[in-house]
Amino acid sequence: MLGFRIRKRRRAVGEDLVAQFRALPVANISDSMARMSAAGSRLRPMHRSGVMAGPALTVRTRPGDNLMIHAALDLAAPGDIVVVDGGGDLTNALIGELMVAYARTRGIGGFVLNGAIRDVAWIAERDFPVYAAGVTHRGPYKDGPGEINVPVAIDGMVIEPGDLVIGDADGLVCVPFDEAEAVYRAAQEKHRAEEEMMRAIEERRYDRAWVGTALTRLGCEVEA
Repeated sequence: MLGFRIRKRRRAVGEDLVAQFRALPVANISDSMARMSAAGSRLRPMHRSGVMAGPALTVRTRPGDNLMIHAALDLAAPGDIVVVDGGGDLTNALIGELMVAYARTRGIGGFVLNGAIRDVAWIAERDFPVYAAGVTHRGPYKDGPGEINVPVAIDGMVIEPGDLVIGDADGLVCVPFDEAEAVYRAAQEKHRAEEEMMRAIEERRYDRAWVGTALTRLGCEVEA
C-alpha cells in the first residue's frame, strides 16, 4: 500500500568505494558536486567523533513515529546507513540509546535522522555515528505508517536506496550511486590540491594574487 510498505533495495555502493570515500573530507566531496548537495545545517553529528560512510537504507516515516525505523534495523546489512526522513519534526524523538545499542550489534554504519533523538549524553560518549536535527526527551509512537527503501529528501538533498552517504564533523552529503566513481575521482583531486595548498601556506609560498585579480574582474573600487 502506498505510504505503508517495505521494498527491496536493488543496488548499493560497494565496500571498496565506501572505504575510498571514507578517507576524504565531506567538504571536498561537496565541492566536487558543485556545492549543490547538502542535508541542511540542522543535521549535526551527535556522536563523539568519527567518520560515517556507507550505502543508504532509506526510511520515510510519519513525524514522531519509529515503527518503520525498527523494521529497517532488522533489514539492514552490516555497514548500512539508516537514513530517516521524519519530516524535520522535533516534537518526539525517533531513536535513543536502546536503538543505537541494537544497531551497533547489527553492524549498522550509522543513523541520519531528519528528526530528533533522545539520550543524547549517552550517544555523545560514543563513536557510533548519529546525525540528527535536534533533541527532545519525548518518546516516539509505534503505529506507522511509513516506507522503507524509497527515495527520500532532506532539505532538498535526494537520497535513493543504495546511494553513498558520508558524514564527518562538518555534516553529511549523499553521493548518487551512478555518479559515485566520478565524484570520487574529482574529490580525490580536490583533496590533493588542498593538501598542496596547505603545504604552500605552511612554507609561506602561498600565491594570493588571485584575490586582487578577482576584485579587478568584479569591478571593486579600491581607494588608493
